Amino acid sequence: MDALSIGGVILAFVAIIVGSILKGAGVGSLLNGAAFTIVFLGTFASILIQTPKVTFMRAWKIVPWIFRPPLEDHEKLIAKMVEWSETARKQGLLGLEPALETEPDPFAKKALQMLVDGTEPDKIREALEVELEAREKSETQSAKVFEGLGIYAPTLGIIGAVLGLIAVMKNLADPSKLGPGIAAAFTATIYGIGLANLFFLPIANKLKDIIKKQTHSKEMIIEGIIAIAEGENPRNLESRLKGFMG
Repeated sequence: MDALSIGGVILAFVAIIVGSILKGAGVGSLLNGAAFTIVFLGTFASILIQTPKVTFMRAWKIVPWIFRPPLEDHEKLIAKMVEWSETARKQGLLGLEPALETEPDPFAKKALQMLVDGTEPDKIREALEVELEAREKSETQSAKVFEGLGIYAPTLGIIGAVLGLIAVMKNLADPSKLGPGIAAAFTATIYGIGLANLFFLPIANKLKDIIKKQTHSKEMIIEGIIAIAEGENPRNLESRLKGFMG
């Protein structure tokens, strides 16, 4: 579990709720069904219009990464690649077939399969880089769904505030309704800005960072497989891959 993400969500709620209490507005001022409906439903309506169905569905599949990101153990990956290299030098490429059967990562398994099949190194690199680029583009577009939500939410907050003020203007003859009406109108702005800056935009940025780390790991796999295909010494392979760790 990602403790920072969990702590961030908790602090976000604490900041808004406690801040509202300390400012004298109270928790009740944050509860407004009309404002929530306008901002929340309006924001999602905008992103549904903008986003293809496949991308939208993919976005909700990867959002759990915020709390449980895919494990990227580079040390373990390097050790595995070195082991493959040593096996290939001792037993030949066909000696990697047992590793192929137990490899859990689909990308690494495909790379290993091409290696065992005797595919030329340049062909292996070309095929894997095309797949990696397509995967990174797809996942980045999915992360941008939350970026889009963060862009639209504040605007819908303004719309909600304006609609609330319109309702207030209709009651100018009754001064007792002006204060509560104006306060309720600006609740929509809080929803819009709060959702954008405390949730949607941070989620988008964290997902994009996770995607970059995954891409980095896949690049290590490509370099390792190519080095094995070219018969590079396992020690040299290890040094090359450790360079990816900066």
